[in-house]
Amino acid sequence: MAYETIIVKISDHVCVITLNRPSALNALNSQLVEELGDAVTDAENNHKVRCMVITGSEKAFAAGADITEMADKSFVEVVAKDLFGSSMMPVQNAKKPIIAAVSGYALGGGCELAMMCDFIICAENAKFGQPEINLGVIAGIGGTQRLTRFVGKSKAMDMLLTGRFMDAEEAERVGLVSRVVPEKMLMEVTLEVAVKIAEKSQISVKSAKEAVNRSFETTLAEGLLFERRVFHSMFATEDQKEGMSAFLEKRDPQFRDK
Repeated sequence: MAYETIIVKISDHVCVITLNRPSALNALNSQLVEELGDAVTDAENNHKVRCMVITGSEKAFAAGADITEMADKSFVEVVAKDLFGSSMMPVQNAKKPIIAAVSGYALGGGCELAMMCDFIICAENAKFGQPEINLGVIAGIGGTQRLTRFVGKSKAMDMLLTGRFMDAEEAERVGLVSRVVPEKMLMEVTLEVAVKIAEKSQISVKSAKEAVNRSFETTLAEGLLFERRVFHSMFATEDQKEGMSAFLEKRDPQFRDK
């Protein structure tokens, strides 16, 4: 499929989706969000894709939602359209893992998109923020919810109420990102991680992702029960037999996703 606001490349079972609106610092307009959703859906349905990466440019992952597109909209319009609701569901509901590779600005909707991914690897120049308060609104794509879960109430309140940015060092320290790498090595490192994930049993990968996400939606006791039952279910797969046999035989496993 031909896209105008994103670039999609598939290699080594990894689908890299690059946000590509350089003149607007990759601001999320309706076309980009729609194309991103289509690309993620296509990757979900492509048996050759085992992991996804969403990234932007060196200067900006995404500098927020497109204000020029939103400024004149009314309450009735945004509610009727469910602005940034269903359009973001393909990313939110993806079963295959998605890594956000962030360089430069990840602000507003850009920060929210990064947090929607399964984890974030960022460059040393990354800047995260939810500055919607400066526009007379609040975060609307999960910023008040996901950011709080990532960094805690105090840090989230600080960022959401003042609009201040968080640099890469602080983001790693408080758990917003999984690792920080030199800017020139961002995609190299991220692709190494994605390829490593792609080598694993996809049954196990998807199950692990589902179990971690369940931990945010339920009690500890229910989460532990869910985890244990999913763990038990792995023993019905060929990949479990292969993985454990390979370990005992001191060789690399050859997973078949069965």
